[in-house]
Amino acid sequence: MKILFLDQSGKLGGAELCLVDIAKPYGKNALVGLFADGDFRKLLEENKIPVDILTNQVIKVRKNSSFFQALGSLKQLTPLIFKVVQRAQNYDLIYANTQKALVVGALASFLSRRPLVYHLHDILSTEHFSQTNLRVAVTLINRFASLVIANSQASKIAFLQAGGKPNLIEVVYNGFDPQNYLTNELDTQKLRQNLGLEDKFIIGHFSRLSQWKGQHILIDALDKCPQNVVAILVGDALFGEHEYVKYLHQKVIKLGLENRVKFLGFRTDIPQLMTMCDLVAHTSIAPEPFGRVIVEGMLCGKPVIAANSGGAMELVEDGINGFLVTPEEPQELAQVINNCVQESAKIANIANNARITASERFDVKTINQQIQQLLKSLVIDNKHLQKRM
Repeated sequence: MKILFLDQSGKLGGAELCLVDIAKPYGKNALVGLFADGDFRKLLEENKIPVDILTNQVIKVRKNSSFFQALGSLKQLTPLIFKVVQRAQNYDLIYANTQKALVVGALASFLSRRPLVYHLHDILSTEHFSQTNLRVAVTLINRFASLVIANSQASKIAFLQAGGKPNLIEVVYNGFDPQNYLTNELDTQKLRQNLGLEDKFIIGHFSRLSQWKGQHILIDALDKCPQNVVAILVGDALFGEHEYVKYLHQKVIKLGLENRVKFLGFRTDIPQLMTMCDLVAHTSIAPEPFGRVIVEGMLCGKPVIAANSGGAMELVEDGINGFLVTPEEPQELAQVINNCVQESAKIANIANNARITASERFDVKTINQQIQQLLKSLVIDNKHLQKRM
């Protein structure tokens, strides 16, 4: 089975990291076509996954684009679509990993007569997308996709509520290799020392700096915690969200938390940083499609405090393998943090449960087998259909 994967981004996000795990087992039978160059291409090459930069031209359509902006992008996309059609002739199916990839992949699928798979990493709602983009996405999926893989029940439900066809969609959670989250205790101690946090209770927040990711909620909660509780914010602005970063720095200064909040920017040593933390916080103010950082924290053996909405509700059992708190409630978040500071034995037990749960539910080998079986069935059905024609 040969697969042409498509992704719009040259940057590394949750969808891109997920794609690396899915494409890797196919080796030379896979090709990842990117609509931009960047660190994602480097990571694919490091994992010996064939990659092709199909265009370096910025696609001028956003999640909040209007009808006319979306319409205007079609002319720009035409050369890219035909390039994908040419590549698709050598593959059994097209696998679109992002929404812009869906637009290109849908039309290329029709022209090349290759089945289209769409991996849904988003909550399709007006909290995340314009009404126009929602309509375009659902219409293209219903018309051209043979299979939609949703990364959570929350993503599936939103797809159905937006008008998606129920017979198209299957839920497969993201996969992780537990071995990637085993760390050396000496490295962890050195990290604490290098950051000047040896005697601190550390809360880690790991995501791009964006308002909907809610770093400001954690900062407000930190102001209600003891002085030895500190936060590290790992990540940077990706999509023109630099005003929010400026706002976060101003908030830290206003609350007098300069010595208790560290902005670490983009980092590649996530498992080591997570292991260094006492808690991992997830504070999204809008429903999260899955919550990759939640599972990563669990695999590092850390209690995760997650916002009680979206995919997070499928990952965390409150008080068993983590904690769930009301979104946008810093007082409630602070209360849970303070309880964890005082109850070290309890959180150690929860951390152990978290590691076991994540290792069993989200093992990448099992997840890849589920996806492979779905794709095989699709290719077989398509070959039978082609014979009849």
